[in-house]
Amino acid sequence: MTPDAEFGYELLVCRYAELTWHPSAGPRPALIARQLGTKERRWDTVVIEVDPAAFAARRAFGDRTIDSDLLHVVRGAPAEWAWYRDALPDPGYPWRYVRRAVHRAAGRDLIEKRRDGNRIEIRRLRPYPDWVRRIVAVENKPDLDASAADRLADQLEHDVETALADEAWLATETTGERVEPALLREMPVEVGILATDFSGGVDADAADVAWHPSDLRPAEGERRDAETETLRLEIAERAYGKGWRSFHDTMRPDCRHFELRREGKALVPHCAAKGKIPTARECSGSCAEFSPEPPQWRTKGWPIEGGPGKGFKRVLGRRRERERDRVEKVE
Repeated sequence: MTPDAEFGYELLVCRYAELTWHPSAGPRPALIARQLGTKERRWDTVVIEVDPAAFAARRAFGDRTIDSDLLHVVRGAPAEWAWYRDALPDPGYPWRYVRRAVHRAAGRDLIEKRRDGNRIEIRRLRPYPDWVRRIVAVENKPDLDASAADRLADQLEHDVETALADEAWLATETTGERVEPALLREMPVEVGILATDFSGGVDADAADVAWHPSDLRPAEGERRDAETETLRLEIAERAYGKGWRSFHDTMRPDCRHFELRREGKALVPHCAAKGKIPTARECSGSCAEFSPEPPQWRTKGWPIEGGPGKGFKRVLGRRRERERDRVEKVE
């Protein structure tokens, strides 16, 4: 069944996208993340369509996000040894911050560094690949009433005007009516509408395209400016490192009431005490029902592997890696 909280609905949409993306254009290799964007706009679900071969090259840089400071170093590192200030573009801020990023990048084996007298020289280990094909933003609103539609219309209009994403969608729960109410609202015509039905859980047939989106990419012969392209890459990197299963980082899986339950082909958090999918705010140490795992639960196995909370994190981590492997192998 569809969860009452928008948070639960968001997780189901993420899993649906992971299973079936693209909903109208056929299968495309993609990474799914949630709650990413900019200071001005945060998207509920983010789909990063990738080039499989280039994505495999990106994975050689490790599983963690390469943040904006590190990207400046990794992308600009030369093939041969050079003083970092000669090799890298002017950052527009003091070079001492770049020097710190150089040390961090070398510490993560993203580049090589050495000293030549008082100078720090750098050299790339491998070229940073052009792995991102497209970025798609999805706004999730299971119950789309008039007031919610008005607020969403402004946000989606912003997405269309800025064109930071290549495509924008609205996901909403189907009503079973012939014409979906979302189509009757004042939504931008460029935004696609995905009508979902998770009453039987998540699978490849749990949604229908009620309205096809427009392509928001620049016209032929035009390009986004360098600052926008860098911002898009930073979003893609955060999506790569975070994914959508990172909800356990802001919850308390070490509570005895925390569970993972199936909703079709989705695995979502569940609170046995409240009998529902909790939000991150509800699933916290301040919850009246919070009860830490008994010590006996944490001492099973050899060596000591921790209790169910640690196990939940391992399960979610393995699923994330499995999806990364799948994306990399798509032809």
